[in-house]
Amino acid sequence: MALPKLKVSNYELELPSSGEKIKYRPWLVKEQKFLMMAQESDEENQIERAFANIVSECTFGEVDPYTNPMFDLEYIFLQIRGKSVGEKITLNMTCPDDEETKVDVTIDLADINVQMKDDHTNVVQLTDKISVHMRYPTLSDIKGFDEGGQIKMIFNMLTKCVAEIHDGDIIHKRVDISNKELEEFIESMGQEDFEKMSDFFDTMPKLQHIITVKNPKTEVESEMTIEGMRSFFD
Repeated sequence: MALPKLKVSNYELELPSSGEKIKYRPWLVKEQKFLMMAQESDEENQIERAFANIVSECTFGEVDPYTNPMFDLEYIFLQIRGKSVGEKITLNMTCPDDEETKVDVTIDLADINVQMKDDHTNVVQLTDKISVHMRYPTLSDIKGFDEGGQIKMIFNMLTKCVAEIHDGDIIHKRVDISNKELEEFIESMGQEDFEKMSDFFDTMPKLQHIITVKNPKTEVESEMTIEGMRSFFD
């Protein structure tokens, strides 16, 4: 006689990037086991695969973790985590006023959202005729992102996230542009144009949450901004 099947609750969320509603479920023991083993190994590739597996499996295959924007994935993962092991997390934070006193701060994951800036755009206007249309970084793009120094990181991410270059009525799609051509195009920019390109990443949607920390020694209250999924589990 077959063993009974356990029911798993389903929930719904809106993708921050599009507003599309998708269904999701808590992770199961098999998925949590894979995640814990990956965290224990402390290997980036294993952690990435576990993260991608949870997002894909728990959204019933509706979300591709390698093509959706990274901020979508971070938001989805937090929602899944909240329904799986609890909505509350406690972080041990260092008070910014003296930079040494540590306090525990409890956060409700339901209060954490992707913050969108009103003036943000994915179109970088370089001249009256020339504009660069960007796409948001994905899980595939961030591999090795923190290697090689800040300038190299920015340059590499720019080359990965250019979607189209418009020259008047002519549209150059990324698939038709060689890496060498794109590198030469970016290297030909002046400092002002390069800063416009970099500003796309500075202002793009981010998983952020502002918390208030009170130092028990000094009685000073400070606001701190937590950014990125991993910051919520340190």
